[in-house]
Amino acid sequence: MGASLILQDKTGKYVCITTLPSYWKLQAGQAPSDLGIFGDDIGQRLAELKAGLNKVGDRAEIEVEAGDDSFFEFRCRLVEMAEHDLHMITVIIDRTEDRRRERLLRALLREVSHRSKNLLAIIQSIASQTARYSGTLDMFLRKFRGRLHALSQSQDLITDSSWRGAYFRDLLKQQVDRYVQDHPDLIQARGDDVLLTPNASLHIGLALHELVVNAVSHGTFLQTRRPIEVSCAYEHTQDGPMVTISWVEPHTAPDEDALNAARSNRFGSTVLERVVPASVGGTASHHLDKQEVRYELRFPLEVFD
Repeated sequence: MGASLILQDKTGKYVCITTLPSYWKLQAGQAPSDLGIFGDDIGQRLAELKAGLNKVGDRAEIEVEAGDDSFFEFRCRLVEMAEHDLHMITVIIDRTEDRRRERLLRALLREVSHRSKNLLAIIQSIASQTARYSGTLDMFLRKFRGRLHALSQSQDLITDSSWRGAYFRDLLKQQVDRYVQDHPDLIQARGDDVLLTPNASLHIGLALHELVVNAVSHGTFLQTRRPIEVSCAYEHTQDGPMVTISWVEPHTAPDEDALNAARSNRFGSTVLERVVPASVGGTASHHLDKQEVRYELRFPLEVFD
């Protein structure tokens, strides 16, 4: 049962004791008592508890920390035995594992609450930035839904990893599978497959979404069949581990007018150049010329606990 039982008569004398927890021991040659077995502190608490039980059926309980992060519950009850004799029954239950589970559950709930607030803050930021640069409601809804879906996909990867984060190539594959499913070979990944923290995963996934959508909607790589090169590099520096992500997209703009049109049609510059780098504590550069679109994000890799 994982419990111990102590039976005392009306004078407090021990009549029976079973399976005493290893934290307490009966001393050889010594008559058992609460003070002798459990020590002054617990013994005094038990004495005060039992003194308040006066009639048959009265009960009370206390919780005791026994050391080594162990907890026990003492349940005392006054009962009537044969010939109307009153006896005190004390049941000792080991609650250590229950307490550990409760602490773990509270910690998990706090973590879920913290992450939910972070996620809501990210969604609020995405909505604000999308609204600022959307000329119509339809444009806002199209952009916002796409970004929200990208965020949801990244969150799925984080959840599947038990909140450890997501690997860079998994984040890239999500966007490639959604927008370039018929030509996955035209987006080539190189370098290190870095495990990113949850916060970095959400924002890097958002950046990749912007880049892929822009490339499919306004780029020329599908027509020219020239692949986009995406790389992720991990390096140790004096300031700690750093990650550099680069996106090099071949682009064909025959003249300055075509180049300006391509620049005006592409959206997400604020997300790519400000929101994402600020959220991961890094820096970003984003350039579009007649030959290519180049985006580079460099940021410190957070250390996992």
